[in-house]
Amino acid sequence: MSAIPSHRRIFGNELKYVEEVLATEFRSSEGSKFMRRLEQAFAEKFKSPYAISFVNGTATMHAALEAKGIGPGDEVIVPPLTMSATTFAVLQTGATPIFADVDADTFQIDPKSIEERITPRTRAIITVALYGLSPDMNPIMALADQHRLFVIEDNAQCFLGLYDGKIAGTIGHCASFSFQSSKHITSGEGGMIITADLELAEGIRKVQSLGYAGVSATKGKITKRDIQDPDYSRHVTMGWNYRMPELCCAVALAQLENIDALVQARVDAAMKFEQAARTCDWLVPQKTPSNCTNSYWTWVAKLTRDDISWHQFRDRFTELGGHGVYAAWKLTYLEPMFVNMNLLRRECFIAPEVKEQYAPGLCPVAESIQPRLLQFKTNYWDEADAQKQADILARTISSFS
Repeated sequence: MSAIPSHRRIFGNELKYVEEVLATEFRSSEGSKFMRRLEQAFAEKFKSPYAISFVNGTATMHAALEAKGIGPGDEVIVPPLTMSATTFAVLQTGATPIFADVDADTFQIDPKSIEERITPRTRAIITVALYGLSPDMNPIMALADQHRLFVIEDNAQCFLGLYDGKIAGTIGHCASFSFQSSKHITSGEGGMIITADLELAEGIRKVQSLGYAGVSATKGKITKRDIQDPDYSRHVTMGWNYRMPELCCAVALAQLENIDALVQARVDAAMKFEQAARTCDWLVPQKTPSNCTNSYWTWVAKLTRDDISWHQFRDRFTELGGHGVYAAWKLTYLEPMFVNMNLLRRECFIAPEVKEQYAPGLCPVAESIQPRLLQFKTNYWDEADAQKQADILARTISSFS
């Protein structure tokens, strides 16, 4: 297991960098030093020409869709089995989310289902690297090329995962990452988007930063000299204030400096869970294809025995000392907001025939596996803690034999 000093997640330059920010007393002339450093370091680590920081990992996707001009009347294909923020980003633009089914073994969005959902109104696809594993991107990008579709990789749960030897997030037209508290690296909140497309990066930056004329793909803040001119025209387009706070940038930079150890700790913990379940044929782990490297935001398995309920397994695990088990998200289109069409007036942009599709039966594979998924946390910074939880999992399995 990769060594994590003092068995703590925060062990690097976090405090030092935060103190440097506080020492500036937030003077505007000093206000973007850590933003620049974070973006440059992230771009280098993820082998991408451009990286743009955001207040969270949902604003990232909204900004990318806005930068591509996607809005009312357009359709964006998304998976239903993930946190609903992926769909929120689509709704924020006024576009229509179209849900594609998932693969029964990897739990990732299924390229065949994507192909079935493409219509003349389709403009984009958002994939999700669920639980730390990249979707099958080659056929997805082939479909995108064929139909001239924009592809966003939602990699909130996948840092340094690999697909065909490439870093997950460098395959689509852009990729979104999250620094929310549960993610591989964190600053409490925050996000990042990477892309190799200069024009797209310029557009995303302007959406991120109030449409300012003085920002660019690599420049996140206008200068004092600019705004001291009464004739200065600030806004060349509408935009949002999605900039990541400097304090969060400082923490995220320190976390990024230790990303390899932080990711490896989760992978090592997942391997202990994998070993604990190796002889069980009714608790089936997420399949990691041979051309992928999983970064294991969580270790997840599918409960296939009909005589054991999800709650029974969870309760037994916790009774034996387990830290608990997380459930997979209810499928987005089955959430009350879709059932009741309470989308803060965005529902007016969705065609009636599409609204009718948001119902049980839309994605049968996702509907069948979602109630059976058991998600085990992997954020153990002490190897002994991870081993203890894996041993409890083994005992839980044995208790149902």
